[in-house]
Amino acid sequence: MSIFADKNTKVLIQGITGTQASFHVRRSIDYGTNVVAGVTPGKGSSIHLGIPVFNTVREAVLATGANASVVFVPAKAFKGAVIEAIEADLDLCVCITDGVPILDMMEIRHLAEKHKTKIIGPNTPGLITPNEARLGIFPENIHQKGRIGIVSRSSTLTYEAVLETNRAQLGQSTVIGLGDDVIIGIDFIPAIEAFIKDDDTDAIVLIGQMGGGFEEEAAYYYETLDAKKPIIAFVAGSTTPSAQKIGYAGDIVAGGKRSIQYKKEILKNSGMIVVDEINQIHDELLKLYPPHV
Repeated sequence: MSIFADKNTKVLIQGITGTQASFHVRRSIDYGTNVVAGVTPGKGSSIHLGIPVFNTVREAVLATGANASVVFVPAKAFKGAVIEAIEADLDLCVCITDGVPILDMMEIRHLAEKHKTKIIGPNTPGLITPNEARLGIFPENIHQKGRIGIVSRSSTLTYEAVLETNRAQLGQSTVIGLGDDVIIGIDFIPAIEAFIKDDDTDAIVLIGQMGGGFEEEAAYYYETLDAKKPIIAFVAGSTTPSAQKIGYAGDIVAGGKRSIQYKKEILKNSGMIVVDEINQIHDELLKLYPPHV
């Protein structure tokens, strides 16, 4: 199994005719992703990459039964595109776009709370279920089908976490990049909840970062659960000198008030396994699931 997207998910691409979208969508199709439609206003009734293109999301949904979208549109068109996806009642909307204004995301979050659509991103590499579905820009060649769920707030370190699960020969069930922005769609909690319910996910790797309160909220949620699966957590930024200014948006907004150590302590107190170095994820996985001799 997997969470949020698998080989049966019918995917539409918003902004499919753009250069970056074309490059990544072709790779996703080659990977086996069930891409059924594209949406580019003004280019309806055309074909791109062998995929029918529609003027609106609703038209695409009615014609193809699409239930998830990947958004590749520029930041200035982002709000309208995501609102279209929400109002079309898609199950999932994965937002690759970066540079999205905070006020636009606040409006989108408010609207999404009234609908069923799960928003992932923006500014995310997306979601991948190995050998089944690639919604975004993940380097598909590094992923291996397996039983470890990964959910991350750090796009680059998501790839490192994937490699650590591969080293442990456990692979991944689904990998999710939540996005690096201050305001994002879903946070850690819906992903943890879904992974715990997934019979084919044995454990979870959680990657946090400086700034924001996402890790604390995840810790409080995990602590309240009766039925748990192991979570191995790593928080990026512990090697950054305290006086050094960095570019994590959440840390800028929080003014550096939430230290890495503070986050690590809260995660550990919730019952998660907290590691100091990302390569220790491999070690902890082997402790949980020793290789058969």
